[in-house]
Amino acid sequence: MSKNLSQHLTHPVFKVASEIVTKQNLEAYVIGGYVRDLLLDRPSKDIDIVVIGNGLDLAKACAEKLRVKKVSLFENFGTAQFVYKDLDIEFVGARKESYRRESRKPIIENGTLKDDQDRRDFTINALAISLHKDSFGELIDPFNGTQDLEDRVIRTPLKPDRTYSDDPLRMMRAVRFASQLDFKIEKKSLESIRENAERLDIISKERIMNELNKIILSPAPSRGFNLLFSTKLLHQFFPEMVALYGIETIKGKSHKDNFHHTLEVLDNISNNTKNLWLRWSAIMHDIAKPPTKRFNNKVGWTFHGHEDLGARMVPKIFKRFKLPLDAKMKYVQKLVRLHLRPISLVKGHVTDSAIRRLLSDAEDDIDDLMTLCNADITSKNEMKVKKYKDNFKLVKEKLLLVEEKDRIRNFQPPVTGQMIMETFGLNPCQKIGNIKAKIKEAILDGEIQNDPKEAFELMLIIGSKMGLETLK
Repeated sequence: MSKNLSQHLTHPVFKVASEIVTKQNLEAYVIGGYVRDLLLDRPSKDIDIVVIGNGLDLAKACAEKLRVKKVSLFENFGTAQFVYKDLDIEFVGARKESYRRESRKPIIENGTLKDDQDRRDFTINALAISLHKDSFGELIDPFNGTQDLEDRVIRTPLKPDRTYSDDPLRMMRAVRFASQLDFKIEKKSLESIRENAERLDIISKERIMNELNKIILSPAPSRGFNLLFSTKLLHQFFPEMVALYGIETIKGKSHKDNFHHTLEVLDNISNNTKNLWLRWSAIMHDIAKPPTKRFNNKVGWTFHGHEDLGARMVPKIFKRFKLPLDAKMKYVQKLVRLHLRPISLVKGHVTDSAIRRLLSDAEDDIDDLMTLCNADITSKNEMKVKKYKDNFKLVKEKLLLVEEKDRIRNFQPPVTGQMIMETFGLNPCQKIGNIKAKIKEAILDGEIQNDPKEAFELMLIIGSKMGLETLK
């Protein structure tokens, strides 16, 4: 790889910063992820510039020249940040750090470029490019990070135990980079992560989830999860997923390893969507199999009700993880609760009534539910997989036909509570809900069409059977 990368530093901020640091006889460097991604030919939206001296002053001077009005200054941390042409640019003074064992917050002092590179998490993130005019574009690579990029290896600049013990979040970052870039974690580093896994306890759930979500969004998330499992990092924060691991055999009957099945489903779904919460639904779809596992002498292993218990587990796990408890959580919960429904249709006779009920329950998430269920077909029997996928096509076709005919998705009863009250002279009461429920059931069962006139006539019949009289 070239040792001078000046031809790649075309963004205006590099030219402006170079002019300022050269005029003031300072040292400044582009460092970290931007340099790594430049060498990997990956797009990057973040530029980190380290200054030997005051990063805030350089940020303000660059912003003034670039006519950037808003600069965020974090004086306690010696950092400054602004956005220019869709890029997030951060300036920081070079520093060295020391840590207390019980905290990941470092004691920070001003330092040299070497000090700053020493404190970086991995060799591939310790690469720096000079911005001074006399050495503009020169690559400073004290830990042979360029070779590690070529070898596709994650390695720490200093001894792994020190790097990971100082800041245990770096263990999650190692797995994240290995998963995102399809790199290997160097053997000593991997051993150190296993030894230091329990140190993850001092890291906040928000920061752990930030890294986990990036792993989930990587091209093949199973790579990251297998590393999290083998290093025991997963055991520190996600015991419910760890419990999926393993096969039990009784009387010659075994169930599948639900941990590896879940990872297969996750990889399958990741080939079809970048939706983080749809990927989360793949992770959670069988989460309740361990507590619902039973052995029956006649049928073997069963997991009855795991979809309902799993749906109830979703809010508790999301709350513990500090993940959103809003519509995103409810979306995951719904897909977990419904994930067996399309599969049961595939196995049996597909009736219009069953299709209507599925459309009514899934609403606008029906397409995502079908994507999840397709991903859930992981049998090693190719004939079985083909049969299921062919049947799924039939179910999808039936969904489209029934939806076009009956308009059940996002079902709104054609008879409202207000109409029922005005017809029978009722005040708000349970009877109104009962009438609406019976009308909905009749539509879903195909007894009447999803039509206001037919629904109104049925309402009169139901009301009469309940002893209600219509107002003249």
